[in-house]
Amino acid sequence: MKLLTQCYLGIASISSFTAGFSAPSASSVQALLSANQEKIASLKTIAQSISSDASVSPTNDVFYLRYALETSYENDDECTEALKSNIQWRLTDGKDIVTSAHQAMQAASSDSKWDNQPVQQAAPHADRINKYLTSVQCITTSHPTSNDLIYCVRAGKIDDKALMSSVSVDEMIDFFLYVKEVNAAVADMRSLETDSLIKVVTCNDLLGVKLVGGSKDFRSALSLSSKKATQLFPSLSGRTLLLNPPKLLSALIKVFSPLFPKVVMDRIRFERGPLKDTEDLLEIVNGGAGREEFIQQMDELVYSD
Repeated sequence: MKLLTQCYLGIASISSFTAGFSAPSASSVQALLSANQEKIASLKTIAQSISSDASVSPTNDVFYLRYALETSYENDDECTEALKSNIQWRLTDGKDIVTSAHQAMQAASSDSKWDNQPVQQAAPHADRINKYLTSVQCITTSHPTSNDLIYCVRAGKIDDKALMSSVSVDEMIDFFLYVKEVNAAVADMRSLETDSLIKVVTCNDLLGVKLVGGSKDFRSALSLSSKKATQLFPSLSGRTLLLNPPKLLSALIKVFSPLFPKVVMDRIRFERGPLKDTEDLLEIVNGGAGREEFIQQMDELVYSD
């Protein structure tokens, strides 16, 4: 299947993507699966003993490989407990989210060409949310060499007050977690197809963001969903780029950056330039007028070290 990720807020619109070659430094997924075979088998058995539903306990071994590779777990017991907790969430509070995502992705890929409509329509509260989150505000594309997913969001262009007048914080969190579930499943699927462990690189374009005002509820939904996603999707996040921050924020960053742990700062970069002159994020997907320049910028900011 030829696929191109083109996702509104990460809800994968996948069409005409040609799998690239793995980056030279990337480890072969097949080699990683082989090296971690026993641990993966054990984790998979534990998950499927809790639920045999494939939307709850995925059949893709890359899902379990990410647990095996997660460096924040101090030992195997902590890794196992994290998996159990996450599978339990997928079986209970998150059941509707993961089931909808699983069924929507099956419908989207039922033909030789990806149809994104089922994925977009199945998102929680999509009838109230999708109109506020279009390709102007957010999109996900893929890197042609590493195959990583690159999720771009422009917070300054989201009418968060109008959006949050339509949904509750919990409903917004469900939507964000659905997006992350779809992206995680796409990343796992593509990891097998390309033999490279695919991560999700995040580009937050802060141009136009107000340091005061805006919707407190929207910020809360973003924060809480991000915290939950970190727990639910180990070894998935790549580098985070905070782009074009307001001048005052840039000054605060310089003051407070030394206070952050090195492991956090190693993943975050603050830069000016990328996306600054991009009107519609469709310009950076495959075939877009700004695609070549954007990929060159990602190479410099994400893959140069």
